Amino acid sequence: MNVTMLGAGGFGTALAKTLQEGGHAVTVWGHDAGFLATLRETRCNERYLPGIALPPTLAFEPDLARATAGAEVVVAAIPSKAFREVTSRIAGFGSVVVSVTKGIEYTTGMTMCDVLAETMPQAEHAALSGPSFAREVALGFPTAIVAASPDPAVAARVQKLFHRPFFRVYTSTDLRGVEMGGALKNVIAIAAGVCDGLRFGDNSKAALITRAMAEVRRLGIANGANGETFTGLSGLGDLTVTCFSKQSRNRTFGERLGKGEKLPEVLASMTAVAEGYPTTRSAYQLARRLNAYTPVIDEVYRMLYEGKDLATGVRDLMMRDTKPED
Repeated sequence: MNVTMLGAGGFGTALAKTLQEGGHAVTVWGHDAGFLATLRETRCNERYLPGIALPPTLAFEPDLARATAGAEVVVAAIPSKAFREVTSRIAGFGSVVVSVTKGIEYTTGMTMCDVLAETMPQAEHAALSGPSFAREVALGFPTAIVAASPDPAVAARVQKLFHRPFFRVYTSTDLRGVEMGGALKNVIAIAAGVCDGLRFGDNSKAALITRAMAEVRRLGIANGANGETFTGLSGLGDLTVTCFSKQSRNRTFGERLGKGEKLPEVLASMTAVAEGYPTTRSAYQLARRLNAYTPVIDEVYRMLYEGKDLATGVRDLMMRDTKPED
């Protein structure tokens, strides 16, 4: 199939490599023409996937119209803050578009596929999510992920497109749950990183992740998701790897804050966006709209956007009124 990958970051490049090696013709689009020219010449994305060779037949195109001309599938691997603007530029695309971006739009509370329904109304929408660090995907490490669409036939098409011996793809019809799990786990990973930065122990992180999963599920259900989805790959699976792995940008982001680095300095030094940072604000606002109880998300928001002292935030979480476990 002819596939266009929107985004030349780590995950977009890793998926493009996977698809190309699976026999598909892939064109990568990115906003930086100079960076794409470097990728074309060197056949290596040294910024995000150093040392990993890219297929010699992988194409790179900085013009969005040319990049999507003739595409049978478009995969959107662009930051959530640019998602609406970029996808609206190809509003006439009428086949399958797959979002691999994990975020929630702040102004609307929409998931990325909600945004696609507005910006690309003629296309069929799906999401691909799960525990899948870009470097491990690019190296061919065994990975399992889930393709979600309300239409089982669309989910099956995406499954067939991506499925490889080392890249196992399941399907789900709970698009909202798969997207919510993928987005909200980044917020929790920041909190897990703060625990690491403050040098708390394994008890602390296990408690945090378990209770955070309860509120991720609670907020997801309030937003129309199936609660069982959050025990799967896009929920518990992605949450676990993102909270524990040193490869996680969001966990590392939180760890640096926990060690005392200032937020502006951490943000300025990152080569790729930590999606949990904007998603925290979006999730906090969404919880207010839906009247969902989200104490961990709320404290992360206050730390990041209101300047609350990290240790005080942890204390306030621990000193809430006692209650039965839910």
